[in-house]
Amino acid sequence: MRMRSDFLRVVALVVAVGVIATGAALAQESGGGTLRGFLSGLLKSDADAPAELQAPVSDGAERRVPFGREDIQLSFAPLVRETSPAVVNVYASSTVQVRSPFMGDPFFEQFFGRPQMPPRVRSSLGSGVLVDPSGVIVTNNHVISDADEVKVALADGREFESEILLKDKALDLAVLKIQDDEAFPAVQLGDSDALEVGDLVLAIGNPFGVGQTTTSGIVSALARSHVGVSDFGFFIQTDAAINPGNSGGALIDMRGQVIGINTAIVSRSGGSIGIGFAIPANMVRAVVNAALDGAETFERPFFGASFDPVTAQIAEALGMDRPVGALVREIAPESPAVKAGLRPGDVVVAMDDADIQHPDALEYRLVTHPLEDEGVIRILRDGNTQELKFRLERLSDGGEPQTLQLDGQGPFAGASIATLSPRLAQRLKLPLNKKGVVILDVERRSPAGSVGLRPGDIIREVNGIEIEDADTMQVVARDTGRRWAFAIERDGRILRQRLRF
Repeated sequence: MRMRSDFLRVVALVVAVGVIATGAALAQESGGGTLRGFLSGLLKSDADAPAELQAPVSDGAERRVPFGREDIQLSFAPLVRETSPAVVNVYASSTVQVRSPFMGDPFFEQFFGRPQMPPRVRSSLGSGVLVDPSGVIVTNNHVISDADEVKVALADGREFESEILLKDKALDLAVLKIQDDEAFPAVQLGDSDALEVGDLVLAIGNPFGVGQTTTSGIVSALARSHVGVSDFGFFIQTDAAINPGNSGGALIDMRGQVIGINTAIVSRSGGSIGIGFAIPANMVRAVVNAALDGAETFERPFFGASFDPVTAQIAEALGMDRPVGALVREIAPESPAVKAGLRPGDVVVAMDDADIQHPDALEYRLVTHPLEDEGVIRILRDGNTQELKFRLERLSDGGEPQTLQLDGQGPFAGASIATLSPRLAQRLKLPLNKKGVVILDVERRSPAGSVGLRPGDIIREVNGIEIEDADTMQVVARDTGRRWAFAIERDGRILRQRLRF
């Protein structure tokens, strides 16, 4: 055994000498190179990287993994210096009226009067991104929601009062504006559709209020749905550390462009565990453009169709290889979907050359598609593939639906309502054929909130009166009676309640 081991060592030594000699000869033939240069090339050359690790990307750039010592020693510092001045801190404050625990106590009020508690100031901290040198900032809606005052602090220490141009709760996005005589540092919004899983990204924000912080990671997944932070269902997932306070910050690609707005994390401890989500830049761009056009809310285009996911059973019944796409469930009359020739039972598998994996992905494509441009969807019908052309319409003729605020002494006081229409039903993700009156919002600590009413509830009947429009509901809500009986529809179920109010 010892003789065999010695023999193997001799063979290895001979092979090593041969490699070195060959390298020296090659170096000599290549113009006087040294043996040291040849050996160094063996350790750190990236020209000989495997072809499968060098995937070409747009703009003539080369996307590849680090290969060799020189690549490992590269730094993100130039990219951070270029982009971090455009990431700001957002401070929002609101005044909250505190309710005394003795409020409504007849014994206490008889001897001490109606108790008054001083108002309390509630504040929140988040991040934002300057996307235009004129002072346009994008952040999350939940950072500035219900705020009476919003201040913005730049990376250089300057602070500004900001104006809220637009906020959208469903998308969890808000657009702010600050003013100054000089141009602000800004970063461009990139093309989030060009992202691939595995791309390097940087997350810049103000986690836990400790100051501006940069973390690195990769794109872990695309088109994530059911995140639960908003009605929007098309997120970029990243393992770059995102923590409380990062909300509204920038997700930067290697070109120095914003490809997402950091929004949410999955965590059991409150800190990052490597699962963070960002709103794609193409969605952000549509919201910013709406704000610059003077809109106060983002108006979704009207397509006039509702969709269901394609399950494995449905895919098998339709003869599909795999369960992908969006199954058309219902179509509104005289809608763009009808004009395009879409029918219930069709499966939308692609739009504008982008594959559709699920209904949320189709909604994202529709929302970000320009109203004036013609679009193309590819559908599966009766086992055959067809292409249909369409043009989107505005969600509503006058912008926001006509909203009524209910008052009075009854259980509906504090609720905002509107008469249902196909356009409003699409916006609220309700069946397009639903009619009646829908609750849009419920004030905190209002009678409507105390009895458990929620946004999206459809009011069917109150005290024996069938509710068909918002005006009728407003009259009924002002009833001064003490006994109430009403029926609401929630998630397709009818809920009835009787109470003395």
